[in-house]
Amino acid sequence: MTKYFEEIEDTRQQGKIKYLLVEVIVMTIIAVTAGADNWGEIAMYCKGKIAMFQEKFKLKLENGVPTDDTFQRIFAIIKPTQLEKCFRNWVQSVFSIEKNEIISLDGKTICGSREDNYSFIHVVSAWANKTGIVLGQMRVDEKSNEITAVPQLLDLIEVENCVFTSDAMNCQKKTVEKIMSKHCDYVICLKGNQETLHEDVKLYFETALSEPQLYDFVKSKPQTEKGHGRIETRQYFLSTEISDFISQDEWKGLAAIDMVRSKRIINGEESTENRYFITSLTDLKKFSDAARKHWGIENGLHWCLDMNFDEDRCRTRVDNSGENLAVIRHISLNLYKTFTSVKISMKAKRFRCSFDDDFLCSVIFNKLS
Repeated sequence: MTKYFEEIEDTRQQGKIKYLLVEVIVMTIIAVTAGADNWGEIAMYCKGKIAMFQEKFKLKLENGVPTDDTFQRIFAIIKPTQLEKCFRNWVQSVFSIEKNEIISLDGKTICGSREDNYSFIHVVSAWANKTGIVLGQMRVDEKSNEITAVPQLLDLIEVENCVFTSDAMNCQKKTVEKIMSKHCDYVICLKGNQETLHEDVKLYFETALSEPQLYDFVKSKPQTEKGHGRIETRQYFLSTEISDFISQDEWKGLAAIDMVRSKRIINGEESTENRYFITSLTDLKKFSDAARKHWGIENGLHWCLDMNFDEDRCRTRVDNSGENLAVIRHISLNLYKTFTSVKISMKAKRFRCSFDDDFLCSVIFNKLS
């Protein structure tokens, strides 16, 4: 397990090192997977599990276990880029990303990190929907900086023949160019940040719906879902006849424009919403799958981090400690998501890991041996 993190540089004064860096990282991963959410809980858990660490994980722990302050100080000086690189190398070496995987790009603010005059922690992640894992992440200081962070994150993720999805913030020419350079496709939402393009696409589909006899080349597909006290019908539209009003030379790989009309009936009240997209796909089914599954990152990643790891209330923010702890949570989440031998919820897995050492080892060694 230590092999995945041995390349991280230890910048502490060599003569004062009491705890091996790689052992501190491994202990933290184990503790977080076992239910610890902050440095106090991590230190408390580790102090009670020294024998297990030595027997099951082959840690030496020649000077025992650090205090909570020491855990925080160590993670505060670890360079996040190095820990994130180790994370991505681990993902690439043990997880298989299939062709046509839908990879969602989206950011999340750790609300507990907010403080007056402090730059809160906002992390952009790449989420593989079918595999159910985080492929990589990158911190940005403010929400608007996702525009520059996403192309950088794409540079670090080694996939091809996949479909990337994103919200309107990342409807940028550099982003689609970067996606196409990876031999992948894209489905990206349109809103006011691309005002002219958004209005043109909106007008196009409004006209097509009002005069369908003139737009018989527009493909459409209906889909109805029922559950949780509501009925939702989605109508997907796709058109490749776009050369008259969009420069496909400016938008790399652009092949079609799309619309999703969602009608919801909740407690007898009906509402309608239209969303517009640009895409490099020409197949309506592939587009509808990607558009529908983009929000898997909200339920599969963001919601899970808040509900199972209490991330939104995490106040860790000293230097690099908050960003590095976010990476540790992503490691644990990937471990839970891919441990399918026992069919129980993530919350139940984490609870069982807190008291069942054998179960904990099974979860960790499944992908992090």
